Amino acid sequence: MPNCQDNILRNYPLTASNIYDNLYVVLLLINFMSYTIKQFNQDFPSDDVCLNYIFKQKYGEDFICPKCHKQGFYKVSHRKCYACAWCGHQIYPLSGTIFHKSSTKLTNWFYALFLFSASKNGVSAKELERHLGVTYKCAWRMAKQIRILMSQNKDILEGIIEADETYIGGKATSENRFDNKASVLGVVERKGRAKVRRVENIDSHTVTKYLKQNIDSQSHLMTDESPVYDKTPYQRESVKHRVKEFVRGNVHTNSIEGLWSLIKRSIDGTYHCVSERHLQHYLDEFVFHYNHRKSKQSIFSLLLKRLVEKPY
Repeated sequence: MPNCQDNILRNYPLTASNIYDNLYVVLLLINFMSYTIKQFNQDFPSDDVCLNYIFKQKYGEDFICPKCHKQGFYKVSHRKCYACAWCGHQIYPLSGTIFHKSSTKLTNWFYALFLFSASKNGVSAKELERHLGVTYKCAWRMAKQIRILMSQNKDILEGIIEADETYIGGKATSENRFDNKASVLGVVERKGRAKVRRVENIDSHTVTKYLKQNIDSQSHLMTDESPVYDKTPYQRESVKHRVKEFVRGNVHTNSIEGLWSLIKRSIDGTYHCVSERHLQHYLDEFVFHYNHRKSKQSIFSLLLKRLVEKPY
């Protein structure tokens, strides 16, 4: 959106005296602009500003005290809470968020969110450790919590759906090529959203159940020649990879093959190795970026929105 930032700042001028309270302008800039590290440092310079942002987004500008039913809260000094100016009732904005009971500075949390939003190939805990100057244990927990924030929703996909399975894991020989690997199922809307799930095994029952849970009954299914899709109750067309048929008219699985390529190259290049126990969190991270690749809002603004809306 050309000159969007200039228009916003012209209508809602930001100065040092009002930036703390006028966070509506910050939200506009985050939503509509290509959000940069320079803007991030200006918008969230301290823990108090971060906490105030969460409070305003979670409770709104006109929040009424649930105890005395009057309006007006102030920040309690040296504590991550707000108190009613009339009765002293305290509100903890971080309750129910990924920051709950964390002693890590909010500016570090927000910067970690920014890093995750800026990289579609992932951010390792070692990279967070170097950027934030925290311990590896702290960085790993922060990364895990942010990936939980990116977890997939229960939306149903529809239209032309590409379905496929893959295996993620260590090296194997031709005789035991599926050993030491995790089974993953995925579905992708043609030019749309994706959903991916780590499963225990790949068979007709598992595949059929997964498809019924995640795609509309009227969807048109595109797969390869694998027999695990034979019993699915969908209109289905397939390509025969074994005879090097990859596209036949509108029939192909190139979209989901591209997603597998993105996931595997990112794991190999950024994380190098992930455990089966936590694999789903990493899959959620890549799918979140994939599903919002064409969003008019920045990834950072979407994460901040989930921060106050998603229950934990």
